[in-house]
Amino acid sequence: MVEKRRKKTAEEHAAGVLAGDRASLAQAITLIESRSAKHWDQAQQVVEEVLPYTGKARRLGFSGVPGAGKSTLIEAFGMMLCEAGYRVAVLAVDPSSTTNRGSILGDKTRMERLSKHPNAFIRPSPSGGTAGGVAKKSRETMFLCEAAGFDVIIVETVGVGQGETLVRSMVDYFLLLVLTGGGDELQGMKKGIMEIADDLYINKADGINKQPALNARAEFNRMLHFLQPSTPGWTTEAHTVSALYHDGLKAMWERIDTFFSKVQESGRLTERRRHQMSDWMKAMVQEELERTFYQNPGVQSAWPAFEASVISGKTAPARAVQQLLQQFWEDK
Repeated sequence: MVEKRRKKTAEEHAAGVLAGDRASLAQAITLIESRSAKHWDQAQQVVEEVLPYTGKARRLGFSGVPGAGKSTLIEAFGMMLCEAGYRVAVLAVDPSSTTNRGSILGDKTRMERLSKHPNAFIRPSPSGGTAGGVAKKSRETMFLCEAAGFDVIIVETVGVGQGETLVRSMVDYFLLLVLTGGGDELQGMKKGIMEIADDLYINKADGINKQPALNARAEFNRMLHFLQPSTPGWTTEAHTVSALYHDGLKAMWERIDTFFSKVQESGRLTERRRHQMSDWMKAMVQEELERTFYQNPGVQSAWPAFEASVISGKTAPARAVQQLLQQFWEDK
């Protein structure tokens, strides 16, 4: 008879993470991402155990228009940092299916070289339909990676959209990746996404595309001149980079390094980190309220009738919501 393996305690999970054990880190993240109610308390215990050991990493957000080459850039950038001795964690959020919440989770394939580097850790996570292109548990996952000793955390978001400003609330530096075309590319972007960026990078600036990329950089810089910087005391700029030929990667890291030097000196980093914790708490309140509402027996019982009434046009959606909320509070 095969002996059933004993489940780890929260303390054991945390100890493995703090020891930098990759298998323990992966297991702890899986626990955090679990939708099972029985795992919630233990997951939060793990987070609380490691919180005192977080906060030392540089938190970077990478977003961009479809086809801009985010994964290629992140792999090349990550490899450069790993070869320089940094430990890099990439939290790559995959689009979830709208029908079954599944996801392709292909980032380890797309970043094959980086995934094999001993200084790198790639964690593809389904977005779960979360507005903002960031997995629901991305904040907790980021803290676990920091506690495991990673120096640079890169959050790769699903794409570009108004809702993706959520990533701004959990990273220190936000990079927006664009392609040549300047004004034409802006047609696919919301103004708000540019206002939250700390820098814009025009990728694929190589070969016959080199000069168009330089022209686009000048055009973007003219536009940025009229926008309020995302970080006070910092000037958002457009730059060129070629992920394919690794041209501009060193300059990109130097630019990011300058950013952190400035925000640390001015106290903006400490202020931003305080806001990150506050935003995390608010997000958890929203998530917990939603979870509690849908799991309420009274709501579950009344929902089918109200839904049918709304679909048939007999009841206005706002009225149905009001009555469902009343049912919820009566059951509390």
